[in-house]
Amino acid sequence: MKNFKYILMVALLLVNLVFAPPSLADAPSFTKNPDYIALTKEINKLQTLKETHAAVEGFTTEEIDKKLNELEFQKYAFESGINWGQCRNETGKTLAVYGPDPNLDDDDDEYSLGASLYFLADGKTTKDKWDCKGVFLPSDIKAVALTPGGQNQDLNGGVVIKVPNGTNLVLKTNADTGAIEFNQAGIQVLKPGEVNWFIPNVSQAIVDARVTNAPTNKG
Repeated sequence: MKNFKYILMVALLLVNLVFAPPSLADAPSFTKNPDYIALTKEINKLQTLKETHAAVEGFTTEEIDKKLNELEFQKYAFESGINWGQCRNETGKTLAVYGPDPNLDDDDDEYSLGASLYFLADGKTTKDKWDCKGVFLPSDIKAVALTPGGQNQDLNGGVVIKVPNGTNLVLKTNADTGAIEFNQAGIQVLKPGEVNWFIPNVSQAIVDARVTNAPTNKG
């Protein structure tokens, strides 16, 4: 009888392990990514503003919807396993881009906020699955970006343009104005002190003089 009870208990335990929800399973790794965490907070904030009809300075309801759609698309990229961004250089100049820190060991945090500078040749695209995290704009470069509402936003150099995961950021030079333009709206601009990346104070001529070393796709 005791043996029967023991066997029954083991059987019930096995059934419970098979059919019980995986409550103790580890959370998906992307949930530890600081960018994903910040993205989720921003989505929740905009959702709350939208639902409460709160006024947002500089944004209409339609612009909030566009921004939410853009952020949700970025969030989907994370959740689909695309944990890298890509940069395409069509400026006619060398681009300084930020990529993975080569000094990190395999055991280091894969979502470290650290990044190193690389140099991307004109007409080249960074290699697939190599994370192009950002683009440095030299101090003497002018750029024009689009706001979520479709308005032009003038940018001065000495800043970094963040490249969201799952995004192929293309930079071109406007032939008429000479300004750098981007292929997407609502870009995030990082200034010195806002991120722990090295942001130099140099001109485009200094960047052009560097040997290009960013990993690129063939062709």
